Amino acid sequence: MTHTTFIRRILPSTLGAFALLTMTATVSANNAVMYTSNNVQVIDTATDVAKKTTPTLNIQKVTSGTGALMKRIEAEAKNPLGDVVWGAGFGTMAAFRQNFQPYESAQAKDIAPQFKGPDNLWVGSNAHVMIIMVNNKQLKGATAPKSWADLFSPVWKNKIIIGDPVTSGSAYDQVYGVYQLFGAEGLKKLAANVVISKSSAQVYKGVANGEYPIGITMEYAAYSYVAGGQKEIELVYPQEGAFIAPEAVAIIKNPKNGAAAAQQLYDVLLSKEVQEAELVQNFRRPTRSDIDVAKLTKLPNLSNIKVVGTDPAKAAADYKVVIDLWKEALKSAGK
Repeated sequence: MTHTTFIRRILPSTLGAFALLTMTATVSANNAVMYTSNNVQVIDTATDVAKKTTPTLNIQKVTSGTGALMKRIEAEAKNPLGDVVWGAGFGTMAAFRQNFQPYESAQAKDIAPQFKGPDNLWVGSNAHVMIIMVNNKQLKGATAPKSWADLFSPVWKNKIIIGDPVTSGSAYDQVYGVYQLFGAEGLKKLAANVVISKSSAQVYKGVANGEYPIGITMEYAAYSYVAGGQKEIELVYPQEGAFIAPEAVAIIKNPKNGAAAAQQLYDVLLSKEVQEAELVQNFRRPTRSDIDVAKLTKLPNLSNIKVVGTDPAKAAADYKVVIDLWKEALKSAGK
C-alpha cells in the first residue's frame, strides 16, 4: 500500500473519529454542579425532567444541609467548585448574598415579584405554605383550630408539636409569623402549649401517626398524607393568614463551569416542566403563575389562600431577637 493510498483510506475515518471526540467533548462540556439541600425525591424529579428537556446538560449534585452548603460556598469563594445553589430560604440567601451573581432569567417572567430576590440575585423555585396540620381522630371531641390564635387555648396544652426554630429554618418561619401577628405575648401563649421536636420531619409524622392531634408544619408535608389516603388528616389554612416561605435558586459567583452552564441549570430549575413535576410528584407548591395548582392536585391555588406578608430580609435580621424571645417564653412555660 502506497503512502498516498494509506492517507486516502485512513484519513477520513481518523477525521471522523476526531470529529466524534470533539462533539462528545462539546456535549460533556455542559456540566453544571448543583449544591442543594433538597431531598433525594425532589432532586431526582428535577434531574429526570432535565434529562428530557435539556439533554446536553450534565448535572452533578452535591447535597448537604443549607447552613453547611452556604459555609462551603463562602469557603470556596476564591476557587468556586459549584455553579448553582438550590433550596435555601430567602432569609439565608440574604445573609450570604455576597456569594451570588445576578442573572435575569427569561423563566422568571412568569414568577410573581414576591418570589424574587433583590437585584436578580435569586428567584424562588417553590414556596412552602406554613399551615396547621390536624389529625381529626385525635381531637377527642374538641373543635379543630381555625386560626393561629386558637392554638393559644389551654385545651391544646402539650397537644401541639412544632419544630425547633433554633435548628430548623421552617420552624423559625412559623414562629416568626406568630411573632409578626401577636408579638412577644403570642410567643408566650404558643410556647405554653407546644411540644418541641428537634426534627421538623417528626412534626408531620407525629400528627399522621396519631401521637399528636395538631402540628405546625409545611403544606406539602401534610398534604402527602392526604394524597396517600389518610382521611383523618386535615390541612387548616389559618383565618389570619398562612405564612409563605419560598426556596431559592441562585448562581454562585464566578461559577465553576462558567456562566452559560450555570444559567442553563438555573433556567431548568425555574422551568414550568420542573415546577409542575415537583408539584404533582412531591406536592411542592410552584412559584410560577402559569401552573394551575388546584387542577393538578386537591390543594387550593395561592390566590385562594389568605397570606400574611413577610419580609424575608427583616425575618433574617430579627432572628436573634425572636429566638431570644422564644427561649424566654419556653423558660417561662417551664420547658
